[in-house]
Amino acid sequence: MPKITFLGAGSTVFAKSVLGDCIMSDDINNLEIALHDIDPIRLEDSKLMLENMSKGLKKKIKIQAYLNRRDSLQDARYIINAVQVGGYDPCTITDFEIPRKYGLRQTIADTLGIGGIFRALRTIPVLQDFAEDIKNSAAPDPVFLNYTNPMAILTGYLLRYTTVQTIGLCHSVQSCIPDLFKALDLTEYMNTCRWTIAGINHQAWLLKCEDKDGNDLYPEIKKRAGRILERRPVDEEKPDRVRYELMLRFGYYITESSEHNAEYNPWFIKSKYPELIDRYGIPLDEYPRRCIKQISNWETLREKVIHDKHISHEKTTEYAAGIISAMETDVPFRVNGNVLNKNLITNLPSNACVEVPCMIDRNGINPCVTGDLPEQCAAINRTNINVQLLTIKAALSHKKEDVYMAAMMDPHTAAELSMDDITAMCDDLFAAHKGWMPEYK
Repeated sequence: MPKITFLGAGSTVFAKSVLGDCIMSDDINNLEIALHDIDPIRLEDSKLMLENMSKGLKKKIKIQAYLNRRDSLQDARYIINAVQVGGYDPCTITDFEIPRKYGLRQTIADTLGIGGIFRALRTIPVLQDFAEDIKNSAAPDPVFLNYTNPMAILTGYLLRYTTVQTIGLCHSVQSCIPDLFKALDLTEYMNTCRWTIAGINHQAWLLKCEDKDGNDLYPEIKKRAGRILERRPVDEEKPDRVRYELMLRFGYYITESSEHNAEYNPWFIKSKYPELIDRYGIPLDEYPRRCIKQISNWETLREKVIHDKHISHEKTTEYAAGIISAMETDVPFRVNGNVLNKNLITNLPSNACVEVPCMIDRNGINPCVTGDLPEQCAAINRTNINVQLLTIKAALSHKKEDVYMAAMMDPHTAAELSMDDITAMCDDLFAAHKGWMPEYK
């Protein structure tokens, strides 16, 4: 009976997607699910939802909820992480409000930038505790599936400084081709095209995109994207303008959304050029709006996912169930996962966390070699890797100066603020997040 422990199970909707796939999988039988969260109400909600989902299925499924994390990890073979340390209120609010006082605007602030840095500093100490509990309680050599952002920073930390077998998982690769082809009216190629994606999380590159006969689809993709960029006013139904601009300037389409990539680079959110916000349709303060909407809709949604005694579930594109199935059955399954760069992308640093194709089977996680990225793509990735590596260093040293350096190297932050302002902003964030992260000296 494989045991899955889900950390952060109060994220009920995401738990439904990931664990629903596992429950409905024909290849995962006699399943034990352990749910852990620090919120007892949301924890019980998730338990009730999964019990309703599993009713009537002709297989043995055991579902238990735990407020004690170590108890939940006892003999776990697979551990899924979806925690958000500090939540929306107060920590996400703080990550937006303090930078805004300095004139630094963000869109999502969970992966890079000043918001991503401080989210990582809050989360890495918790991951340290997870790793210790896993060593003491879980099954031998368990697999840790990390879904928590900032993905590359957290996964990179786990891979370099703990012994936990880890892979970081995101859905930006799975959605890349479908979203691109739908937006450009190229859906006739959706199910037959051949593609290769590699890079870093949220900045992986569509390196190859061919039809079933081997013809390059990039010329048509670029032509149609160029037409959308020329439209005035901005077409709100086709808002992916940052990614189209990056593709036309640097040659390759990028996996994660325009609202994310607008804040990973120095060219789009600029107080000196406020017109760029409208030109590229950049949704400033987007993540707080999503959080507020999700919170306000929760009670209505709760009735559907908690009290419906016959919850249906359609398989999602999340990788977790496929990974577990492959490791249980030894039938290989390919994912794009976040792993340590052990000669995988040869023009990125070896201590970076990269997102590359991986084959999963009973032997575990087997990353595939990509070789060199196009040099301009690697150059953009390196600007983000700089921040990721410096943030990990700061999380280990607990030195303010290391945090300052990480923030100074962030492309968007450095493009907007002086060194003095960056230092002062970080000091304000240290004070505001007191109690949510270790003391920095």
